[in-house]
Amino acid sequence: MPGKQLVSFFADRSFYRKMLSIAFPIIIQNFISSFLNMIDTVMVGKLGETEIAAVGIANQYFFFFHMFMVGLGAGCGVFIAQFWGTKDIKNIRRILGIGLGSGLLVASVFMIVGYCFPTQVIAVFNRETSILALGSCYLQIVLASYLFTGINMIFNFALRSLGQTMMPMAISAAALAVNAFFNYVLIFGHLGAPALGVAGAAWATVIARVIETMLLVGMIYYRKGILAASWHDLTDFTFGFVRDAYQTIGPVIFNDICWGLASLVYSMVYGRMGTQAVASIQICNTINNLFLVILFGLSNAAAVMIGNSVGAGKAELAKGYAKNFVRLSVLVGIGLGLLLALTSPFILRVFNVSSQVRQDTLLILYIIASIFTVRVLGIMIIVGILRGGGDARYAFLSEGFTMWFIGVPLTILGAVVFKFPVYLVYGLATIEEVAKCCLGLFRLKSGRWIRNVTYSLG
Repeated sequence: MPGKQLVSFFADRSFYRKMLSIAFPIIIQNFISSFLNMIDTVMVGKLGETEIAAVGIANQYFFFFHMFMVGLGAGCGVFIAQFWGTKDIKNIRRILGIGLGSGLLVASVFMIVGYCFPTQVIAVFNRETSILALGSCYLQIVLASYLFTGINMIFNFALRSLGQTMMPMAISAAALAVNAFFNYVLIFGHLGAPALGVAGAAWATVIARVIETMLLVGMIYYRKGILAASWHDLTDFTFGFVRDAYQTIGPVIFNDICWGLASLVYSMVYGRMGTQAVASIQICNTINNLFLVILFGLSNAAAVMIGNSVGAGKAELAKGYAKNFVRLSVLVGIGLGLLLALTSPFILRVFNVSSQVRQDTLLILYIIASIFTVRVLGIMIIVGILRGGGDARYAFLSEGFTMWFIGVPLTILGAVVFKFPVYLVYGLATIEEVAKCCLGLFRLKSGRWIRNVTYSLG
């Protein structure tokens, strides 16, 4: 029987066609984004370890904002995917309006806090005088991009939930190329521009975000598609509609905020361990994200395909999709883990860092490679299958528990109590990945993860 299931899995052409049509553009978009982010890190790294640490720490504030927006966009995406299963355009536009309004409000709060207290924000992670000065400078400039980032992310998640991934991919690629170009010009002072250092990197990010958002929104309304909603379409909802919607959106937001807060605690712990530890973690995160782009594409495809099926009342089809995505995740995780382990020494050659940072970074990358399959499977279950099926509450509780009751305590113990080197501290933090994966598999086996969340709204 297992052999027949495997044959069916590899022979299911309709599954692969649908999956690839959604996942491939997202994979390309995320790959370009991660690759150019790595170029950004390399460019800033040419200025020195202090500069790379300062930008990395300043971006932790953006990271927390980004995680809130990811949660908001993904929460709205759960509804949009399921509403699209019944082609309910009216409610899709209502959910889009809730997402845009919430996103602009959150972006405004983050911008005000960042402008008023830049030094205090940086000091949460590191109190070295040079990093405080450089990080505050970078933060106050890059805050101008937050409003545009918020709008862009909501539209991106909405388009993905409809299975429309080609346009966001093309626009993101163009905007990221703009970002890389202005990094080259403004960081080092090429083509007659002043050499602005980390401030140049911040201005490049702002320019790219503005262009990306204008292109995306402009194309949506030019094509007059499903998301080209009027002001009335976007605001045609009651307080009760918003309240019911947030019963699902809320847990997704809290899930990503919980994950983001735990990541901030990790950053604070690494920040206390010194500039070299921060540099190692920053480089590892950049490389790790580059290898996760395939998984992010697959998990988004899973959320859309499963969400469309659940919304259309096809529970058995959703279960079949979930099984296929679990198998695919295991195969992808094994392959990417091996690739990361083999290529890490060569990738590190492009970074201008000390021998100690290089050695610690390589050991962390080997740890990442060793648990890559578990990490991939956990993300697929939480972000793809459970959210697509409407089971946002369990996803939030399982991820929140493993991070805050396993990952965070072990990281603090390793760094503060036992004074372990950074690679061992990182290794302790990965134990929560194993626990999260086990809880996710248990939920899938129970079959209680399929929930049509549109019933209370539509």
